[in-house]
Formats: sequence, structure tokens, C-alpha cells
Amino acid sequence: MTLDRARQMLKVQADFGGFYNGNSAKLILSEVQREHGQAAVDALIVELQLDRVFGFEPGTRFEGGLAIGKE
Repeated sequence: MTLDRARQMLKVQADFGGFYNGNSAKLILSEVQREHGQAAVDALIVELQLDRVFGFEPGTRFEGGLAIGKE
């Protein structure tokens, strides 16, 4: 998945907000983590303000749709 595509998909999830969309965002961020690394995940969290919408903090690892915690 490209970062542009991930950004588009995360924007849709953030616009809706809510628990289920947070789970979808975790899956998207898991894919970004796997393909592009932690720096890309952190940049998307900050850029799209996912900390405000879903409570995701920069430094949180995402694997298999789960938020693992900060490194």
C-alpha cells in the first residue's frame, strides 16, 4: 500500500470517527508499519491528528490490527 493510499483511507476513517473506524485505522496502520516502518506511522498519526480522533500516539506500534504500545 502506498502512503498516499493509506492517507486517503485513514482520512475517511478519521472523518467518521468512532470505535469501529478506529479498528479499521489500526489495520491500515499495521500495513503501513509493515511496509514503511514506524516513522511513516508516526507521520500519519501527526498529520491526520489521529491522536485526537482515536487516541493513537506517535511511537505506538501497530501489528495485525492491534496497537502494541510505544517502543
